[in-house]
Amino acid sequence: MRRSLDPVRMVVATTLVALVGAACSSGSGASHSVAASGGPSTTPVELTVYAASSLTGAFTALATGYANAYPGSKITLAFGASSTMRTQIEQGAPADVFASADTANPQKLADEGQAAGSPRVFAANRLTIIVPASGLSAVTTPADLARSGVKVVAAGDSVPISTYATQLVAKLAGQPGYPADFAARVAANVVSREDNVKAVVAKIELGEGDAAIVYSTDARTSTRVRTVDVPPAADVAVSYAAVVVKASQHAAEAQAFLDWLTGADARAIMATFGFLPPPR
Repeated sequence: MRRSLDPVRMVVATTLVALVGAACSSGSGASHSVAASGGPSTTPVELTVYAASSLTGAFTALATGYANAYPGSKITLAFGASSTMRTQIEQGAPADVFASADTANPQKLADEGQAAGSPRVFAANRLTIIVPASGLSAVTTPADLARSGVKVVAAGDSVPISTYATQLVAKLAGQPGYPADFAARVAANVVSREDNVKAVVAKIELGEGDAAIVYSTDARTSTRVRTVDVPPAADVAVSYAAVVVKASQHAAEAQAFLDWLTGADARAIMATFGFLPPPR
């Protein structure tokens, strides 16, 4: 028996057929993908897609775009930390497709034999530092993250943003003018660890922290934070990957959605939310 969604850790949105613009109105790439996988069933099928919380806005639009391109399709979205989504799938949660903010979590499902095929990278992102938009900021440069008394908000250790943030801090530590113990100082300044990146942003919005490292796409969705640029030399590659869950009862339809997700139409929608195309 497949388990029901966890109402505490997920935000569920059921999409309706609607217009989302010319980018997803026909799309030869999507048509080819559906044909290659046998296409959606003539009987309307509801797919459940588990996705990283940083994909909330983009995937809500993507699900609408898919329904518009393939009338009768219905997508239910569940959002949360990628590591949480993966764990729930491992425990039998009813996902058809899993879209993660990294490649490691879907690869783990593949390694365990719980994914139908290898992870497919469908988007990229960048990191930025956010501070509250109002008032004087305690952080005006990345170096300030290590200054005594600065309150840094982070996510849990298993959340992908934490892995990326650790990589960014390590790269900053190697920049000219940064102290040798920069990473240790930043770690000492962490005052809370949140369940996912959306919760991290919310803490900074509320002024409960001085700064946080988040995805640039999350920073742009909030008017209550502003950004502190990261030097290009410290840039970290952020890749999003997805897999079809092997236990899916709608394998052909799930594969058709994954094919569409990695195509040009979905990429155009993702771009409107600030996501970058996958690295070549």
